[in-house]
Parts: sequence; C-alpha cells; structure tokens
Amino acid sequence: MPVLRSLISILRNKYLVSLLVFAIIILFMDHNNIFEQLDRKKQLNELQAGKKFYEAEIEKTEKELSDLQNNPAALEKYAREKFYMKKDNEDLFIVETPAKTAKK
Repeated sequence: MPVLRSLISILRNKYLVSLLVFAIIILFMDHNNIFEQLDRKKQLNELQAGKKFYEAEIEKTEKELSDLQNNPAALEKYAREKFYMKKDNEDLFIVETPAKTAKK
C-alpha cells in the first residue's frame, strides 16, 4: 500500500503530470517525433555518402577531360576504345565476352 500511496501523491502533482504528457506528445505523437528524426538522420547519412561518391566521379571525369584536351595520345586511345575508330592501315576486331547464363 505505501507504494500505491506514493504513486498517487506523485500523480497529484499537476506539474509532473503535465510534463509527462508534454514529453509523450513531443517524443511520440508530434510530426517531428523521435522516429522521424532517426529516419531523417539515416537518410542524411545516405545522401552524404552519395554526395562523396558523385564528387569523386566529377573529379575523375574532370581529370579525364583535362587529359583528353591536352594529350593527343590519350585522345587517340579514348577514340579507339569508346568509338572503335582505327587508322587506315589497321583492321579492327571486336571481341565480346559471352553473357553468363544462370545455372539451375
């Protein structure tokens, strides 16, 4: 019984009850509740990882572009690999790897 009486006396404190109700509303029922905040934090981390990836890709592409603009040998290599260009006295053989078939 003494535990019940102490619990009742705590619940009679209107400031404590209002603080508990406010905390429950803010943490669980609000639009910006704790679960939404955790989800947004996870989403932010994913976006930051994607940003790092794309910044690295942009840097790699800018280096390749600079190399193509300043190095004729690199431009010739790029043209041969991507567009299958060749010189007049050369033959071009395209070897394709066979597609992997799914084994049952």
